[in-house]
Amino acid sequence: MKIERAVLREFPMRMKEFFEISSGGMQDRRMVLLTLYSEGLEGWSECVASQDPSYAYETTDTAWHILTDFILPGIVGREVDGPEDILAPVSWIRGHGMAKACVEMAGWDLAARADGVSLSKKLGGVRDVVPVGVSVGLKPTDAELHEQVQGYIDQGYARVKIKIKPGRDIEMLAGLRERFPDTLFMADANSAYTLADAPRLAELDALDLMMIEQPLGYDDLLDHSRLQEQIATPVCLDESIKSEGDLALALKLGSGRIVNIKPGRVGGLGVSSRIHDTMVAAGLPVWCGGMLESGVGRAHNLALASLPGFTLPGDISASQRYWDQDIVTPEFVVSDGVMQVPTGVGLGIELDLDRIQGLTVREAEFR
Repeated sequence: MKIERAVLREFPMRMKEFFEISSGGMQDRRMVLLTLYSEGLEGWSECVASQDPSYAYETTDTAWHILTDFILPGIVGREVDGPEDILAPVSWIRGHGMAKACVEMAGWDLAARADGVSLSKKLGGVRDVVPVGVSVGLKPTDAELHEQVQGYIDQGYARVKIKIKPGRDIEMLAGLRERFPDTLFMADANSAYTLADAPRLAELDALDLMMIEQPLGYDDLLDHSRLQEQIATPVCLDESIKSEGDLALALKLGSGRIVNIKPGRVGGLGVSSRIHDTMVAAGLPVWCGGMLESGVGRAHNLALASLPGFTLPGDISASQRYWDQDIVTPEFVVSDGVMQVPTGVGLGIELDLDRIQGLTVREAEFR
């Protein structure tokens, strides 16, 4: 297929509530959507970079710069065999996995549409529904936290992830476990601790958590392996896994027992699928994380999570979890702890183009 045109758009979306993690928080999200055009078809994707470098070095503005100055001018007008080689003309660019993933994932949507199949089927998905969980940001009081968790349990989420940081961790989680003894809980530290906190983190073992996600440095694997030796709670790696090489080293070191695969973080759906395959071969589970996406990114995540190794509930919440109004129809909903995987061609969703264009504050087109 030939990439004939590309359009990149930025627009704001306001979240329903302030979402706080250990490294900061936000309520206003700068969204970046990419549309690739080929032979009468469109492929859509979303760049997951945040407006600040609190999660990764990439930001909305760095991604826009790399996409508009280097990647998109380098691929438009080129013939490509499929999404796996869509970035071949710009393989010289080092890093910037989120910007690259944006292009690669739009390529997968294009390829699925060209084949007349759903993105899930194109990737090798095996499920029509996937188990989903919800992520709860830091709250100032336990009472507020308990109220929100109860609400999500009532909505049918299969698992609840609790953000933690020093000062809001063991006692807070113990209170949740006492209040909700049968709920599947996990904790997410977003790199808020050091190896010196291992005795404190070992106290999690009594709380029957599914896992603790990324407790130590965002780029660390060695100290995570040392921590996993000292605690029984499974360590889940998120920010530390940005490539297949990172995963190979993590498995060699024993840095954790679970991986959260975010396609935007690791460079796209192709590498996500290969990380999934490696983990399955190692007998270890994976799950699909979220990056506060709109319905476009959510559709990509659902397709990925339909692969057989995604046995743990992912952070693929309903549209109404974050947005008063999504940019896709129908909006995504949760029922009995699962979410339907779109079965239409490509992403299997309809975009509200009028709303997207009305919100757009920056646009770049390449032919």
